[in-house]
Amino acid sequence: MATTQPDIELQLIGLVKQGDPAALRTVYSTYIRYLTAVCSRYVLNNEDVKDVLHDSFLKIFDAIGSFEYRGKGSLKGWLTRITVNQALKFLHDNSRMEFVEISDREQDISDEEPCADSIPPSVIYNLIREMPDGYRTIFNLYVIEGKSHKEISALLNIKESTSASQLHRAKSMLAAKIRQYQTLTPIPT
Repeated sequence: MATTQPDIELQLIGLVKQGDPAALRTVYSTYIRYLTAVCSRYVLNNEDVKDVLHDSFLKIFDAIGSFEYRGKGSLKGWLTRITVNQALKFLHDNSRMEFVEISDREQDISDEEPCADSIPPSVIYNLIREMPDGYRTIFNLYVIEGKSHKEISALLNIKESTSASQLHRAKSMLAAKIRQYQTLTPIPT
């Protein structure tokens, strides 16, 4: 009988919990690229990303004993949550996020969203990274991580309305950046 992916993950977690150095290296090498991408959505400076990842892995290996395997993908989700939380802690500790509520009138302004289907994902990624820390953080938490405004407000210690207004501004800014990119980039024929 062949060993399945969940069986391998479960065995790996067991070895990591026992402190097996090879298992620790395997977890690190398996997830470092993915977690670097996750962290880079929040933290822009490469040296800061390395610091946050270092702190994340220290926390991961310290807390692995409390990890409860819930099936395929649960380890990746747990690692992601720790890394996102460490990135948010870094941003908070370095006072890089500013949150400003906007008025209802300003929030009601409707921006027609441009079609971004023809734009390479790497360009969209870079456009998101150009946003101010507060906008980018809330955009990532809401759009990429799937958090609600209630969850975001608890994570960042802000009002739900602030989260909603920051998301609105982030989307408006991204739409403007996409339109600008589309005007400056010739359409292939």
